[in-house]
Amino acid sequence: GWEGMRDFSVYLTLGGTIEDASQLRDQILQLDIVDSARLIPADQALAELQGDAAFGDLLAALDDNPLPHAVVVRPKPEATPDALMDFQNDLIARPNVDLVRLDTDWLERLNALLELVRRGVWIAAILLVGAVIVIIGNTIRLDIQNRRAQIEVSKLLGASDGFVRRPFLYTGFWYGLCGAILALLLLSLSLWLISGPAERLVQLYGGGFKPIGIDRLTLLTMLAGGLLAGLGGAWIAVARHLSDIQPKV
Repeated sequence: GWEGMRDFSVYLTLGGTIEDASQLRDQILQLDIVDSARLIPADQALAELQGDAAFGDLLAALDDNPLPHAVVVRPKPEATPDALMDFQNDLIARPNVDLVRLDTDWLERLNALLELVRRGVWIAAILLVGAVIVIIGNTIRLDIQNRRAQIEVSKLLGASDGFVRRPFLYTGFWYGLCGAILALLLLSLSLWLISGPAERLVQLYGGGFKPIGIDRLTLLTMLAGGLLAGLGGAWIAVARHLSDIQPKV
C-alpha cells in the first residue's frame, strides 16, 4: 500500500486545453517506466480546492480558474531515481508542460527504507520457518520415542518404514496447517491494530491509504509454507530416528 507515495505531478501550462492534457497523459502511459497516469482537469481541481475552508473564500473572489490541468503519474516500483530524473527532464522539455513536481531525494530514501524492510522480512521469515521445522521435528521425535514399543512390534510384523512413517507425517501436516491458520489470525489482528497509525503516517507524507489486508497470494503462501514446514520437520525427525528403532528378535 505504499505505491501512492511515489506519485508525482505534471502541471501543464496555464490556459492549455483539456485535449492537450489528455494527449500528454496518453503519451506518458506508453512509456515503460510508468505504471499509471491520471488526468486531473483544472475544473475538477478547482472544485476540490473550493471545498477546503482555507481556500474557498479566496477562490470565490477570482474571476478565472488559476489552476492548470495536471497529470498524476505513478512510476513502476523498479524505476530508479536516475531513470525518474531523466523522465522528469524529458517531461519538462515538452512545450505544454510548465512544472514537474518530483522529489528524487525522497524517493531514494523511500526505496532504501522499503529495501531494508523487505530484507528484514525475508530474514525473519527464514528464521521463523527454521524454528517451526525444529519445534515440529522435536515434537515428532518425542512422539516416536513414546511409541517405540509399538513401532518395534509393527516392524516385527513386517511393516515397512513407509507404513510406520505415514502417521507421523500426518501429525506434521496438521501441526503445520494449524500453525499457519493461527499465524494468519495473529497477522490479521496485527494489521488491524496498525492500520490507524499507518494511515496517519501515509497522510503526513501526502500519500493515499488503502486498508491493509491479506491478499489471496499471501494467504496461499502462508498456508503452503506452514504445511511444508510441518511436513519437513516431521520427515526429518522420522528419517533420523526411525532407522534407529529395530525389532529385537
